[in-house]
Amino acid sequence: MRLSLCSPAVTDPEQPARPSVPLQGAHLRPTAPLAERVLLPGDPGRALALAQALLVEPRMFNHHRGLWGYTGAAADGEPLTIQATGMGGPSAAIVLSELIALGARRAIRVGTCGALDASLALGELVIARESICADGTSSALGFAERVAADEALTRALEAAAGSARAGTVISVDLFYDDVRRSREHDALAIEMEAAALFALGSNEEVPVACVLAVSDTFDARGARTRIDDHLLHDAAERMGALALRALGSESEPGPEGRA
Repeated sequence: MRLSLCSPAVTDPEQPARPSVPLQGAHLRPTAPLAERVLLPGDPGRALALAQALLVEPRMFNHHRGLWGYTGAAADGEPLTIQATGMGGPSAAIVLSELIALGARRAIRVGTCGALDASLALGELVIARESICADGTSSALGFAERVAADEALTRALEAAAGSARAGTVISVDLFYDDVRRSREHDALAIEMEAAALFALGSNEEVPVACVLAVSDTFDARGARTRIDDHLLHDAAERMGALALRALGSESEPGPEGRA
């Protein structure tokens, strides 16, 4: 059974009760309104940088537990929340669970990844269509092998991106691990949160997608080369702008919905 963390508890005595998330979460303590559309960087510093780049007069949405979040009007005039998830699937699942309980209805992870495909360069953007579940959180949420991103929101990302690579990523629990094991899978890149977010979004019927900036590359022996801060900042801004365009286009009505 796939487990919902945000749904009301079931009342059938023969079924196990599902945990629910209170509106006043244990980890997010909102100090500003929450937008229905959310960007999810892992790094609190990146949340601040994206808020400064994408929002008009951003207001701090959360600072509890160092998980910085901000809400403001985006360039399209619509509200947008940018909320850090912290590192790893467990933290990301907690944050998204509480955001959904508070009213989030669409989310895009804007994070970093290590390149498994040797043709990927530092700073290049990768759109995750699905993630291989090599982490514990997506498994706990009921997904054994792979979990897909929301199809419509991912299509919107790809349409907005133009030339960005799109494909499979692999989500893991260990940052410092032998990356050569992950190269046995058909994944473009390796990261830590996408599978958990896709799994939770699927269970809660909330669209979740993901775009990543390549922050690390590896040689044949698995030795790591790390992106420099200036290139990462530039990639993060491109990533945020892309995600915002996708959220805007995905929310526009199709021809059948227009007057």
